[in-house]
Amino acid sequence: MTPHFDIPLNLPHAGTVAARISRLLGDEGEEGAPTVTAARLEELLRPYRLSGEDPPRSEAAGVAEEAAGLGRRLVDEIVEWEAGGDRLGQCIRNLFECLERGEEGAALSLRAGEDPRSLMRPG
Repeated sequence: MTPHFDIPLNLPHAGTVAARISRLLGDEGEEGAPTVTAARLEELLRPYRLSGEDPPRSEAAGVAEEAAGLGRRLVDEIVEWEAGGDRLGQCIRNLFECLERGEEGAALSLRAGEDPRSLMRPG
């Protein structure tokens, strides 16, 4: 089992993290698949970021599943485009933590470039 943080579902904060991911990719001058997928993820989560509230659990579960799917695709694209880095990897981990998928996020973050020795990683 990969060490990870267990955090309750938090779509508003997941939206904030998605915006950070988009910004990080843009700051690096990335254009292409990762940027497009990051924008789709940010768009999906924007209403919850702006409202600051999670929807009813039945709606939230579907949104979280869709966001996780986009997050997985994003990691694959980050790897393919060699766009990873420590901060980007940390954001991927944080995104999945907010989607109640902390263990998966801890593994995906390494693929996206998070330093495995980072003090921010769960121990």
